[in-house]
Amino acid sequence: MSEPFGPLVTVDWLGSHLGEPDLVVVDCRFTLTDPAAGERGWLAGHLPGAAFLDLGRDLSGELRDGGARGGRHPLPDARAFEASARRAGIDEGSRVVAYDEAGEGGGARLWWLLRHFGHDAVAVLDGGLTAWRARDGALRAGSERPGAGSFAARSRDGDTVTAEELQAEAPRLLDARARERFRGDAEPLDPLAGHIPGAHNVPFAELAPDGRFPAPAELRERLGETPFVAYCGSGVTASTLLLAAAVTGIEARLYPGSWSEWSRRGLPVERETR
Repeated sequence: MSEPFGPLVTVDWLGSHLGEPDLVVVDCRFTLTDPAAGERGWLAGHLPGAAFLDLGRDLSGELRDGGARGGRHPLPDARAFEASARRAGIDEGSRVVAYDEAGEGGGARLWWLLRHFGHDAVAVLDGGLTAWRARDGALRAGSERPGAGSFAARSRDGDTVTAEELQAEAPRLLDARARERFRGDAEPLDPLAGHIPGAHNVPFAELAPDGRFPAPAELRERLGETPFVAYCGSGVTASTLLLAAAVTGIEARLYPGSWSEWSRRGLPVERETR
C-alpha cells in the first residue's frame, strides 16, 4: 500500500515522487540571526526543482508598531502570500512539500500558511534536508525559477486567536519556545522574559528532535488529548506544534503574534520561581 500524502512525508516517499508534474517542493530554510542564510543555503544546494520562499519576505507580513501588532513575524495578507506562492510555482491543484534544514520551523510555517489560505494538499518533509542528505539524496546548486502558479488565497476562519480572545477564552495554551525562555531565565529577542499566564511549555525542538516526528501516540502524550492554542516567540516555530496536532487529529489554533506581540503590548507576564 502506498504511503499517504501529508501532513508529513518521508524522504523515501519524496524520492519516489520527485519530479511528478503536480508536485511542488519548496525550501523554507531560515536562521533568525542571519536573515540571508536561508537563501544562501538554497543557492549552495537544494532538492532538485525546489523553489525558495523567504521567512521575512514571503512567509511573514510587514512589521507593524515595532511588533506590537502581529509580532516580529506577522502573518502575511492574502494577496501578498498568494503572489509568493505563485512565484514558487504552486497551482490550485499542486501537492506541496515544504522543508527546512532539520525542523527549525520554516517548513511547518509554509504548511500552516497554505492551509490557512485554503490549500490542504501540503506536507512537510520529515527530518528535513538533513534526512534527505542522510539518504544520499541528490542536491542541486543555483537558482530555480519555476513557472508562475495559479494558487488563489482564500483566508480560513477559526484557526487563529487574538490576544484579546486569549484573555477572554482562557484556552489550553502551549508555548513552543525553549525551556529557559519559557521560565524567564533568558530572553534574547523580545523585551520581556517569561510566558503568558497559564501556558504550558512544549518546546518544539524536543517534540520533533532534528525535525523527525515520533509516532502519533507519543505526540498525543506530549501535547495532551484536548484542543489547544499554540504560540512561540513570533508565530513561526509554534507551527511545529500545529503540525504535530494535525498528525494526531487534535484540534489546534495559532496565536500569530505570540510572545513578541504579547510582551510588547505590556500584557500580564508569568515567570517560574525557583
